[in-house]
Amino acid sequence: MSDALLVYDDDCGFCTWWAEFFEARSDVPIVGFSDLESELRDELPDDYDRCAHLVTPEMRYSCGAAMEEAFVRSTVGRPLRPAIEFLRRFDDYTAVREWAYGRVANNRMLWGKLLSKTPPARERRTADAAGEYTAGRKS
Repeated sequence: MSDALLVYDDDCGFCTWWAEFFEARSDVPIVGFSDLESELRDELPDDYDRCAHLVTPEMRYSCGAAMEEAFVRSTVGRPLRPAIEFLRRFDDYTAVREWAYGRVANNRMLWGKLLSKTPPARERRTADAAGEYTAGRKS
């Protein structure tokens, strides 16, 4: 089991697709914003809901760094870890990584048309609403 945890927006179909992609290809468990417990939330920045985070006992990666770290912990990206660790030494690389993350994140609706999964937070809301409707009809 991993010592890391990927925290993501579980109300976003595109974000859910990527989180589950990494979860299936690594030993990093995922937790959505709607399931955060106070102890974990305290480890995140105040504006935690503006991007993904990968949390380890030693460090917190946010935004592009979080997705990059999730990638190199996956079976797909593990062989590239040495190259990525080398690139992390350069400010220009980290600036481009964060710029790219921002471009993708700001266009999640568009990307979600290509890669998307029903987000857990929406499934719960739909189930709750159906339960209220059913409960209301039985009364």
